Amino acid sequence: MASKRTKKPKASAPRKRKNFLLRGAILFGAGVLLCVGGTAGFGWHDYTRPGPLAVGQDVVIPHGGYASTAAVLQNAGILADDWWHGTLFHVAVVLTRHNGQLHAAEFHFPAGVSLQETLWILRHAKPVLHRLTIPEGLTASQISALISNAPFLTGNVPALGEGDILPQTYSYQRDSTRQALVAQMQLRLHTALQEIWQARSPDTQMLHTPEELLVLASLIEKETAVPDERPLIAGVFLNRLAKGMKLQTDPTVIYAITHGNPPLGRPLTRSDLQTPSPYNTYLVPGLPPGPICAPGTQALDAAAHPARTDALYFVANGSGGHSFAATLSEHNQNVSEFRKKH
Repeated sequence: MASKRTKKPKASAPRKRKNFLLRGAILFGAGVLLCVGGTAGFGWHDYTRPGPLAVGQDVVIPHGGYASTAAVLQNAGILADDWWHGTLFHVAVVLTRHNGQLHAAEFHFPAGVSLQETLWILRHAKPVLHRLTIPEGLTASQISALISNAPFLTGNVPALGEGDILPQTYSYQRDSTRQALVAQMQLRLHTALQEIWQARSPDTQMLHTPEELLVLASLIEKETAVPDERPLIAGVFLNRLAKGMKLQTDPTVIYAITHGNPPLGRPLTRSDLQTPSPYNTYLVPGLPPGPICAPGTQALDAAAHPARTDALYFVANGSGGHSFAATLSEHNQNVSEFRKKH
């Protein structure tokens, strides 16, 4: 007897439809994965490749959301100015948020900076620092003018006393206040003056306070720009103080005339030496009542460590320095030699 074949039952219509939908879902999912993978690969390429910035520049990143930050970066040419790169910035910030928050400040972005590097700068880089140099020997009015005209600072300059700050180069961030910068300058002077006073030489017994050392240093600062002469001039002034002699230093007369608003604009005259003022050391014995400028650390060090000398006089030698003398007759000879040259 011939065997009968067993026929497979035909799939029902609902099952056929289910299989069709499953195959469709698998194909759709594969397509989505391919698209996502392709987009991710393209995004990673744009995330890491050099950006369009042609020349490095400083850019101020304001407070605000990701949209405003992206707009600033695109306007500065750090990011390409199109929808894709704006969106990529948002996505990259979110995906790398574990690396830290973005900061608002002024940052430097180098040429060709990538989006990856841009985010590192926004999270970890130090803000741009601006610098202001206060030269040695300036008066309070001159220093106030420098601080007032310094860029990227806010607020007014607080009142400065003579010799209130230490001449140096100071760094500050954009939008720092002038008051905070002046406070920093004053703190530097206070710290330096206390350290120098504590380490002063025993030969400074004529100085009784750090403030007197500051006054003496201001005279030294105005008398010479030659480093090697500063301790010698300190020694002369201290010798004269020890003997009760008037200091008779021209810069104090100039200060008495200008009231700290230089320049005088002319040579001193004999009548100038008779200008009544507590600062005029031709008329008043001892140190002036206060500094006549802001002395630098070298002048402060010289006042604290004067040269051991018997000199009581000095006069310009016509070559940028001075001739020193222990006696009046020797000094008068030096003055005569100077006048012959001029």
